[in-house]
Amino acid sequence: QVQVRESGGGLVEPGGSLRLSCTASGSTFRRYNMGWFRQIPGKDREFVAGSKWSGGTAYADSVKGRFTISRDNAKNTVYLQMNMLKTEDTAVYYCSADPPPVLIQSSWYDSDRWDYWGQGTQVTVSS
Repeated sequence: QVQVRESGGGLVEPGGSLRLSCTASGSTFRRYNMGWFRQIPGKDREFVAGSKWSGGTAYADSVKGRFTISRDNAKNTVYLQMNMLKTEDTAVYYCSADPPPVLIQSSWYDSDRWDYWGQGTQVTVSS
């Protein structure tokens, strides 16, 4: 069982920045794919960004050029740097861990394929 915990959400004005952090338990974190998703009430959880264990990243079209996912394997931590935030980025952001055997990247966009989730952190973009 992998424990996942997010932090770093909050209230920010449009155009501002936030950095979310996520830690996952386990001695083989370096072999996990890690993902960020977000959800607003009444809608499905949507993929935001993913970090492949062997290198490489993927982003939803809506956040490309504004969000950056990165990881520090020594700290079992993945980050989501969010810049140029928009009101439509307001959501609960969830981190997910995908330990081995990992998903193929084409499956990342389906939240049902990810097994381990944090409790979520609220991001509100508003003036």
